Amino acid sequence: MLVTMNNLYGYGPVDHPMTERDELASNGVKGRVRARMWEEAKAAHDSGLARVTEARASDFFGPGDTANHFGRMIPRVLAGKTMRVLGSPDMPHSWTYVPDVARTLVTLARDERAWGRPWHVPTNPPLSQREVVAALADLTGVPAPEVRGIPNWVVRAAGIASPMMRELREVSYQFERPFVLDSSAASETFGLEPTPMDEALRATLDLKR
Repeated sequence: MLVTMNNLYGYGPVDHPMTERDELASNGVKGRVRARMWEEAKAAHDSGLARVTEARASDFFGPGDTANHFGRMIPRVLAGKTMRVLGSPDMPHSWTYVPDVARTLVTLARDERAWGRPWHVPTNPPLSQREVVAALADLTGVPAPEVRGIPNWVVRAAGIASPMMRELREVSYQFERPFVLDSSAASETFGLEPTPMDEALRATLDLKR
């Protein structure tokens, strides 16, 4: 039995909320690698070599997870510094809570209905980067800092000297257009629901009610 964890790179740019029925049509290196991983796992399942399923999630956030895009926002919010973000600050974006990922993986491993297909981790309605910053500021009682988008030409120019910025160019579309995950299949099949966003943000910030 094999339960794998993946992200949404494999879909590439889409113009609708992503579902598990969407084709893995990315033309980028990162997306094609992830698509190939699932295709090989699914082939093993279909041939009877293994029982396989996969969970897919959007950008992670959660307690102690500070190395990702979401986590890097928090110190700047608390410091009241101007926030510079990739793409448009106002595009809807899905954010997946790490403990919800863990619950989903355990559920998939234990439920016969999970095998042979991917499932999206239950995820709250999307929030733009500006809305995330405002929510974090409100919960911590600090004024919401100004939020500005980083122009594409800046990302391209920075990529000349910075390998990390160069790699970000491939997935920059995720913040330049709506990037929304539809996780209704897992909720309807397994009864899983995302942790309410307010509760998830409080836990991420280590705030006590």
